[in-house]
Amino acid sequence: MSYKIQKAAVLGSGVMGSGIAAHLANIGIPTLILDIVPKELTKEEEAKGLTLEHPAVRNRFANGALQKLLKQKPAPLTSKKNLSLLTVGNFEDDLDKLQEVDWIIEVVVENLQVKQNLFERVEAVRKNGSIISSNTSGISVNAMVEGRSEDFKKHFLGTHFFNPPRYLKLLEVIPTEHTLPEVVSFMKNFAEDVLGKGVVIGKDTPNFVANRIGTYGLLITLREMLERGYSVGEVDSITGPLIGRPKSATFRTLDVVGLDTFLHVAKTVYDQTTGEEQQVFDVPDLMKKLVENGWLGAKSGQGFFVKKGKDIFEIDANTLEYVPVKSLQTPSIEMAKQTKGLSNKVKTLVYAKDRVGELLWNIFAPTLTYSAQLMGEIADTIVEIDNAMKWGFGWTQGPFEMWDAIGVKQSVERMEAEGREIPAFVKELLAKNYESFYKEIDGELAYFNGSEYEKVPVNEKAIDLRRYKKKHGVIKSNSGASLIDLGDGIALLEFHSKSNAIGLDIIQKINFAIDEVEANYKGLVIGNQGKNFCVGANLGMILLEAQDDNIFELDFTIRAFQKAMRRIKYSKVPVVAAPFGMTLGGGSEVCLPAAHIQASSETYMGLVEVGVGLIPGGGGNLALYEKFLKGIPNGVDIDYQAIATKVFETIALAKTSTSAEEARENNFLNFADGVSVNPDHLLYDAKQAALALYEAGYKPPVPKKIKVVGAPGYGTLLLGAEGMFQSGYISEHDLKIAKKLAYVIAGGLVPYGTEVSEEYLLNLEKEAFLQLVADPKSQARMQHMLIKGKPLRN
Repeated sequence: MSYKIQKAAVLGSGVMGSGIAAHLANIGIPTLILDIVPKELTKEEEAKGLTLEHPAVRNRFANGALQKLLKQKPAPLTSKKNLSLLTVGNFEDDLDKLQEVDWIIEVVVENLQVKQNLFERVEAVRKNGSIISSNTSGISVNAMVEGRSEDFKKHFLGTHFFNPPRYLKLLEVIPTEHTLPEVVSFMKNFAEDVLGKGVVIGKDTPNFVANRIGTYGLLITLREMLERGYSVGEVDSITGPLIGRPKSATFRTLDVVGLDTFLHVAKTVYDQTTGEEQQVFDVPDLMKKLVENGWLGAKSGQGFFVKKGKDIFEIDANTLEYVPVKSLQTPSIEMAKQTKGLSNKVKTLVYAKDRVGELLWNIFAPTLTYSAQLMGEIADTIVEIDNAMKWGFGWTQGPFEMWDAIGVKQSVERMEAEGREIPAFVKELLAKNYESFYKEIDGELAYFNGSEYEKVPVNEKAIDLRRYKKKHGVIKSNSGASLIDLGDGIALLEFHSKSNAIGLDIIQKINFAIDEVEANYKGLVIGNQGKNFCVGANLGMILLEAQDDNIFELDFTIRAFQKAMRRIKYSKVPVVAAPFGMTLGGGSEVCLPAAHIQASSETYMGLVEVGVGLIPGGGGNLALYEKFLKGIPNGVDIDYQAIATKVFETIALAKTSTSAEEARENNFLNFADGVSVNPDHLLYDAKQAALALYEAGYKPPVPKKIKVVGAPGYGTLLLGAEGMFQSGYISEHDLKIAKKLAYVIAGGLVPYGTEVSEEYLLNLEKEAFLQLVADPKSQARMQHMLIKGKPLRN
């Protein structure tokens, strides 16, 4: 049987249920949200004269969840428009609508009996062949389907999303003993290709994979803190980015999760284990006391940490009073910060002969051995365990990758000397004289499967650039960028400067790339796999030249940047930009002239130069204006003033999208540009887009004149800015920047409707940029941004 999911239903409208529904809406799947019927009226409902039979009352919980979606931060919806794909109902009146959906996701309270009762009712109305899943975080999925029909059992499985569903990559798929293999296969592919998830196939064990190990590690850390007299802040200061973990480290993570939620997760394992393992999952009294006090973390305003004014305080484990946050400062930390590569940093810290090394060793050793003990019990391979921790808990390295980092043989020798039990899985590795859990075979990553090395299975759509370059090499490279042959006639221009900021090295490589692809390739993709696509131009270089009054050099650089952008636009073969993450200023200017933009769903795009006292200088004003013009359907009269006003507002207010869909609403993307929900597939999708354009007989655009609003439009654009200045909302320098920007977008003081050339508009932009960059107040803004990382309003 072939499966497809065109419509879905979520049973339960709490934070997770509504978040999952929002994520489905984000990818265009109409979704029904059902919840229980309230048993009594609220005061507001009574005041309106409503009864318990009124639809607004009966659907209160689901309706309320929809309203919360619009207010939550980070936003669950990629666009508020997606709310239209969500419809609400309740379990009493609307359960029969489940016969219309292809996927039913249960997200009700974590109680086996409640879930079984609900599934009994679902079975009475669902259509045969529809997929049913539970978002349980640890209840047995096999137990849930006891008493259900054969078809229900065959199409049922666990699908454990991590919160928030839009942003966290992990989806644990847990089959039952009855689930059809083709259902598991379909859901894995659907989750990767459509939902954009990283899938780990887990087993029906307490808390499955990530929460089992993650909870263990957090509890080990808490016990270590209490037994050896570390403070909450000291632990967090070294269990975060320093060792490849999120900024929230240990105790800030617990505060975000909610201490009551964590207690529930820990109890799930405690109730189903025995002996030493059970003892670990017996939560220490400190956390129980915090929960008794209602100090649950972020949701209650205090937990391990509390914010008072602008200051953060940590809990004193002995007195339960809040005290100033402490952090560990040791020579080993400074040494690690100077060490290149995460693995080397971790190894330096773990073996340090100080309080940092003692703490980390006593956290790592039990967590690593516990992970190895669970191999085969919670998942079939170390790859799935490592991926679960990376995708679900934000670890840079999974436990087996961490073990490789600190040295398997060296660490095991120390563990044995301390009397720690070494799992058979690890002993088998060492017995074969293997030195690591992972190694490269023919340029590809392989893992130890318990007896030998096996290549890590990879989705063909997931291109790992670091490994790809190692295997295939590069065409040409400099300090800022590399040109790579992606195969099938497509080349990739990868930025790799600091923060992927654009300087002359990248501009040079853009020109080389265009020459090369026009001569030898079908198309070019501009993309990378850094932290962000591109944060803009090299601001430090611009400021240095400006302070040295080297306007000639800046004039040359701006001309070169504009020329490179025009080469992207008029390339004889298609150029596809693949932005993701921060795509700001010059990063947006690189994308706008491309033949096609294939953006990651999480793309934050904007021309933000006004924040540093400038306006776009690489052709961004013109490119955005043209992008707006392309969005006007054929045959519709164009209101040039309305478009100029929108472009002016977008740039003057530094509007930045919070998703690719918002970038489309802001006209940085048009209807033909694509969005990749799975960031791992972005370069593959961009490559396919370039090939499709080539196969369709791509022809570059023909240069043409552009109509501008001229002097009348310039006056109109300034009206709002003048009003804001007179009202005190913007400074005199803000107004100066606005005037320069308005002049460029209006096309100068020519008559309304005048047709001008691209060169004319680019010269206006360049001159305005150079005038602003020479202004001391703009230079002060640039310096403040470089030092403080935030805008200065002077």
